[in-house]
Amino acid sequence: MEEGKTANLFPRLIREGKFTFLQEEIEKIPDLDRDVRQKHWEKSQDTLLHFAARHGQLDILRYLTETVGMNIELVNKDYKRPLHEAASMGHRDCLLYLLERRAAVDCLKKADWTPLMMACTRRNLEIIRDLIQHGANPRLKNKDGWNCFHIASRQGDPRVVQYLLDASPDIWETESRIRRTPLHTAGCIACTPS
Repeated sequence: MEEGKTANLFPRLIREGKFTFLQEEIEKIPDLDRDVRQKHWEKSQDTLLHFAARHGQLDILRYLTETVGMNIELVNKDYKRPLHEAASMGHRDCLLYLLERRAAVDCLKKADWTPLMMACTRRNLEIIRDLIQHGANPRLKNKDGWNCFHIASRQGDPRVVQYLLDASPDIWETESRIRRTPLHTAGCIACTPS
């Protein structure tokens, strides 16, 4: 297939969940390594696994990993991995699949954000719980010195805050690079006019 025709075809088929069509088109590709397994798409330089994880397409994610042979640790231009996408978008089935395939649970994207930090921005307790149960370290800090508890405090979901305290009781004893604690963060958000 010509380069122009495939430029957006595979990502579009994944977004739309057209697994059978995607499979048929991939089977036509003579050089899977160059044109599918290692290829990065669009401005974000996502792999097809990124699209599948972001859009919650577990069947496609499984096919790309197990049949096509894609590496679940491939990164895009922001160093995001498919696990970041599944955690951020709350696609639990994709997240659990990647974790079962031994995806690096504490992988870092740009600015040193982990999948756990990204899940905390979405207040997704189930995903947060899954990541911690699979070994995610809640004490890791991003480039600004924030750990997931700072992020959860900023988001203000009491269930997430309580779970993180239960999972790591001393997690609140931290400061960002500018010496801001999670309590400062929560207080700043509470004072912000809506």
